[in-house]
Amino acid sequence: MKILVTGAAGFIGSFLCKRLLSSTQDEIIGIDNVNDYYAVSLKEARLEMLKPFNKFKFIKGDISDKPFIDKMFDEYRFDIVVNLAAQAGVRYSIDHPDVYIQSNIIGFYNILEACRYHPVKHLVYASSSSVYGGNTKVPFSTDDKVDNPVSLYAATKKSNELLAHAYSKLYNIPSTGLRFFTVYGPMGRPDMAYFSFTNKLIKGETIEIFNYGNCKRDFTYVDDIVEGIIKVMNKAPTKKDGEDGLPIPPYKVYNIGNNNPENLLDFVQILSEELVRAGVLPKDYDFEAHKKLVPMQKGDVPITYADTSDLERDFGYKPSTSLRDGLRRFAQWYKQYYK
Repeated sequence: MKILVTGAAGFIGSFLCKRLLSSTQDEIIGIDNVNDYYAVSLKEARLEMLKPFNKFKFIKGDISDKPFIDKMFDEYRFDIVVNLAAQAGVRYSIDHPDVYIQSNIIGFYNILEACRYHPVKHLVYASSSSVYGGNTKVPFSTDDKVDNPVSLYAATKKSNELLAHAYSKLYNIPSTGLRFFTVYGPMGRPDMAYFSFTNKLIKGETIEIFNYGNCKRDFTYVDDIVEGIIKVMNKAPTKKDGEDGLPIPPYKVYNIGNNNPENLLDFVQILSEELVRAGVLPKDYDFEAHKKLVPMQKGDVPITYADTSDLERDFGYKPSTSLRDGLRRFAQWYKQYYK
């Protein structure tokens, strides 16, 4: 098959490409605009990891560029599309709204239009746990109402789900949205807490722990996320007609998370132990002196916790990486990458 992965230089995108290239004979076309939201060198290192695979082709481009996307679909006639390209980050969206509209709304619309005119077997796209906004009922279920986003980023991801539903209904495009819950691991995004904490601790700076440490996150290791994406990719929602003769939308949304929220203070404790173990920080490092409890940040939520029972039922999906194992692999990679 020919598979398009957008956001191929991104954290999840690059790991997905590597896994597909290692385990299938499929041809993988990766696109990414390689923007400078964070260090371009890290994105280049991820792409370097994919170079040995001759079934991989990388093309630099932006999903918000409609002629570029149309040309790609014309040329390659993709069987499956995995749209992971997006402007990420909740806090960044508060000061930089334009890029979110451009990438997450216009870019996603371009992908949907391309799938409309060049039919695909399955469109899989990234949504986010942030769509749950200020929901207080936990764990978060895909049956919950998600009409109260607390950031523009969350609003764009909810919009993706609505647009995908409309296109599934109108044009019978099988589509599945995946609400990711706090993905972490080696080569991750430097703006994520575990990575930015490490960068600050190295420099002897103070790390700020929001909501006075009373935050819980459903940390999900990147390999577990990739495993879930691949299971979903290979089983598209079934096309069928309703009693009115019109298509019932072949459309699904799933949570993809660890189903086990961790307290932020416990998380920081494990991270610190693994950074010492890997030799990133000295054995006598004084963590208490570099830790500060602060109020909640604008656009943030106190807890993310995924109900993944649907994904388990339909695909037999169950994450298997413990937080300590995942952070250990991150610390070892960090030591090697930054020497």
